[in-house]
Amino acid sequence: MQKCRLSAMAVLWLGTATTAANAVLAENIDHQGKPIIVTATRTAQTTEESLASVTVISRKDMERQQARSLEDLFRGVLGINVTNNGGPGKGTFLQMRGTESDHVLVLIDGIKAGSATSGTTAFENIPVEQIERIEIVRGPRSSLYGSEAIGGVIQIFTRKGVGEGIKPSFSFGGGSYTTLNGSVGLSGGGKQGWFNMTVSGIGTSGFNACTGSATAGCFSDEPDPDKDGYRNVAGSARAGYRFQNGLEIEGNFMHSAGKTEFDGSFVNKAVIAQQVFGGSARFSPFDFWRVNIIAGRSRDDADNYLGKVFMTRFDTTRDTITWQNNFMLHQNHQLTVGTDYQHDQVNSTEAFTVNSRSNWGVFAQHLASIAAHNVQLSLRHDDNQQFGSRVTGGAGWGYAITDKVRLIASFGSAFKAPTFNELFFPNFGNANLRPEESRSFEFGVRGSPDWGNWSLNVYETRIDELIAFDANILAPANIDQARIKGLEAVLGTQIMGWQLNGNLTFLDPENRSSGLNKGNILPRRAEQTFRLDIDRLFGQYRIGAMFLAEGERFDDVANTRKLDSYVKFDLRAEYIMSKHWRLQGRIENLFDEHYETAAFFNQPGRNFFATLRYQP
Repeated sequence: MQKCRLSAMAVLWLGTATTAANAVLAENIDHQGKPIIVTATRTAQTTEESLASVTVISRKDMERQQARSLEDLFRGVLGINVTNNGGPGKGTFLQMRGTESDHVLVLIDGIKAGSATSGTTAFENIPVEQIERIEIVRGPRSSLYGSEAIGGVIQIFTRKGVGEGIKPSFSFGGGSYTTLNGSVGLSGGGKQGWFNMTVSGIGTSGFNACTGSATAGCFSDEPDPDKDGYRNVAGSARAGYRFQNGLEIEGNFMHSAGKTEFDGSFVNKAVIAQQVFGGSARFSPFDFWRVNIIAGRSRDDADNYLGKVFMTRFDTTRDTITWQNNFMLHQNHQLTVGTDYQHDQVNSTEAFTVNSRSNWGVFAQHLASIAAHNVQLSLRHDDNQQFGSRVTGGAGWGYAITDKVRLIASFGSAFKAPTFNELFFPNFGNANLRPEESRSFEFGVRGSPDWGNWSLNVYETRIDELIAFDANILAPANIDQARIKGLEAVLGTQIMGWQLNGNLTFLDPENRSSGLNKGNILPRRAEQTFRLDIDRLFGQYRIGAMFLAEGERFDDVANTRKLDSYVKFDLRAEYIMSKHWRLQGRIENLFDEHYETAAFFNQPGRNFFATLRYQP
């Protein structure tokens, strides 16, 4: 029955859909109204110019979708598979284009985020109310950013003040699972300066996160049927100034602290904190030369408890600095050269044999436009204190068949450095691990006719030296291989005033390791994903819906534990009371579908949430 529903939705999709990549805030578009991105090339360019597969999620998109978490926002986004361990505040992991969850590089305002011990970013603890926009770049980007960017790069930008004068903002809401959240902000700007300050909070009693056992799921001898709550308080600040001589400086800060409860025999509560702060300076010594300097620190802290008893602490600090130079060699040729430094530090109750390491990287990129052709060439060398040197490269080509249709092709190599847990965790780590390596090819075609937009991309990624537990040595080892093929399609239009936004993904993530698991599907990857968003404005009223269908997947590498396909339907509506005030309401999982993205971990049933919002 589930397979029939998925097939029906694939047919329906052929007549509808579009992408969020065309909706960005006014300050992030050029004079022709085209979205501007910076993550794909580390330089500003429009989405049409980009040779990468890119999605941009704006502040307007977040508010229109009434997203309450990054999990809400990312679920069903083209190329992204989301796994959640039991509701709000629980472990949330992203797999981009079928790669591992630690194969995604995450930046916050240009500063590299994430945990040096686990290698992942705690998306569940980054509040949506602190975010201005998100740029998602699919495909390898190690030749520009170094380690981790095998599946792609996600850059999160915090709120930024725009316009003239001082402008307050406010939101307050509540709903199912005894949930309350709210935010208050103040922003402003002028001809040369801008600032924003936002504080937000959320509290929910949640629901029972896990139905597992001592050997599965939450690994608890007696899974606790009580509700597993979550609380979070966060704040951010961002300010900048542009001097008359063209020098532009900006500072940013974000801090998120919370407490989450879950089931487990070893720990069942965590007090967590994430923090990112940094600054940048941009100036032009000469007309053809643009300098960009970014420096900052990110922290990922977790104190773990069993009841009220303190058990473990994992605190990691990451310091980064980048010096980038953009040279306009010609109207159609731009050269970028730069260097960056990263230093990771671990402070833990566990006795890591090594608790710090550093990495130096140098990179270069050439962007060229020749007639109807566009070319991107990039090369990077990393020198890591732990594993030595790595060289990665990338090449992209675009050809404009017509003013409305464009061909795209690209190749990229990438790598991911082993984490501190994999290398040095007591009685587990293997200090002889080598970096995981990948090679990716992509071909695509995209169009922007008068009636909408569309794109079709196919890709293949081969990953070697994948790190997995080796029973022969009772430690992690570079023993796995994978081959991932995928097809991504986007189609968009407007019909009788209805805006239709959607995408379709087919994924073939194959385990190529030797042994019994060879040929199996990599765990927790849905092989088919379809998302459709529908919205329409009726005077002061806006209504919308989100339909999400994900195919079946396996929870384990042996492919013995299957997770069923599922269909989820959300409704949303808002009443625009005035220019600044609006009342929003959302019903999630309207048909109360029971589903899991990780075995034994529950997901929300039918629930309702309402928000009163004031915005300038």
